Amino acid sequence: MSHQRIAPNVSETPNTLAEALAALRTELELPAGYPLDALRDAEAAVSGHALPTQDQTDIPFITIDPPSSTDLDQALFIERSGDGYRVLYAISDVPSFVTPGGALDAETRHRGQTYYAPDGRIPLHPEIISERAASLLAGQTCGAFVWDFELDADAEFSTVSVRRARVRSRAKLDYKGVQAEIDSGTAGQVLQLLKEVGLKRVELERRRGGASLNMPEQEIVQLPDGEGYRIVAAPPLPVEDWNAQISLMTGMAAAQLMLDGKVGILRTMPAPDERSLLHFKRQTGALGKPWTGGISYGEYLRTLDGSDPRQLAILHSAGMLFRGAGYTPFDGEVPDSVMQSAIGAPYAHATAPLRRLIDRFVLVICEALSNGTEIPAWARNALPSLPQIMAWSDQLANRMERLALDTVEAALLVNHIGEEFDAVVISGSKPAKNNGNGNNGNGNGNGNGNGNGVPRGPFGIVQIAEPAVTARCDGEMESGTKVRVKLLEADIATRQITFELLA
Repeated sequence: MSHQRIAPNVSETPNTLAEALAALRTELELPAGYPLDALRDAEAAVSGHALPTQDQTDIPFITIDPPSSTDLDQALFIERSGDGYRVLYAISDVPSFVTPGGALDAETRHRGQTYYAPDGRIPLHPEIISERAASLLAGQTCGAFVWDFELDADAEFSTVSVRRARVRSRAKLDYKGVQAEIDSGTAGQVLQLLKEVGLKRVELERRRGGASLNMPEQEIVQLPDGEGYRIVAAPPLPVEDWNAQISLMTGMAAAQLMLDGKVGILRTMPAPDERSLLHFKRQTGALGKPWTGGISYGEYLRTLDGSDPRQLAILHSAGMLFRGAGYTPFDGEVPDSVMQSAIGAPYAHATAPLRRLIDRFVLVICEALSNGTEIPAWARNALPSLPQIMAWSDQLANRMERLALDTVEAALLVNHIGEEFDAVVISGSKPAKNNGNGNNGNGNGNGNGNGNGVPRGPFGIVQIAEPAVTARCDGEMESGTKVRVKLLEADIATRQITFELLA
């Protein structure tokens, strides 16, 4: 099966594109270089760092990440245990590098998370920590929070504990290579068991009524010579889902530990309301693959094939069912709403402390609860402030990713104005209302005016395959249909792309 569509390289106007991406950083007020006092904190933490006393370096952990990743949060080991499994999941011990109340602590709270801009990553922690001392690099002895799961034959965990230990990963693997080994039958036992456990965890998710929106992902990739970018659009590999199931299991275990201890912070999301569900049912019927409600919407979504135009349109429409996610702190009393509806269980972020601020606090709380020790005051006291920090950083990261993609998409098409393309209608025509800002909203349908207060008539959102671009298209059209379109506008500076529907 095909996993990758590579758009033409953008190298004709590197200076214009580079300037547009640099301007995006300024426009969004993204963090720049790390403050000197925070860097000094980081250097002092690394030079004076002490590893945990418990030694688990004999366990042959592995990591599975994108090939270019060097900020490695998680390492995995799985073995059979009776008729079930034992899973050991090592998570980078970032808290041991951050002094509470120090300059580094303050800067990480200001950033909230790592931002992945196409012209360079903006890390949550300085590289001396995130890509060296705290990263679970192959061959390096590191401190980690090691989650120890006993799973039954169905891969449901029966016992779980977490404690600090020193670990050493044996190999840095990537998703494509692991998938190839599993498919060819040459994978080692840990990878074979990852598939076995992963598939069983997927089945447990289905039984819980969990849901995953498996949209083809678009990633901006910089060319090796640094002179341009390309957009890679690919459906996720099966191994990515199996690996994600281990992380989800850990987040569920973290949530349960904190709920039992009546202190912590959950990642929550309400179930879709009846209005959204009814609208989605209508959309699926109109697109020829009706969901009647006889099965859960999560189970229905698993039947969809993103390579089919109408089913791809349904996947886009399903985004309305995944709204309202937030963070819920508690201390002394369990909140009324604890569910993450897409997972179908209480859940907490606990597996990416190098890249996400909140995980640092969840990890130390869970480790203390698991071992019956006192929760550090700095972690407990921070709980009320974390939702606002994370909400702000999530909004900033999402806006940056969308605008960066708009910018690169415009650059991919800037030399093709007037050309025709085959496209799929993601959402059909709707009457346009001017928002007065002149932004046509590449791919998201926002901004329906032409900038001078004049409505522009019916339009829809279309996706072309080569290059992999989603953008506005003027004209009346039906969701899920294949159409022929003509490119009218592609402007790098304004990030505007407009197509016209051809008869």
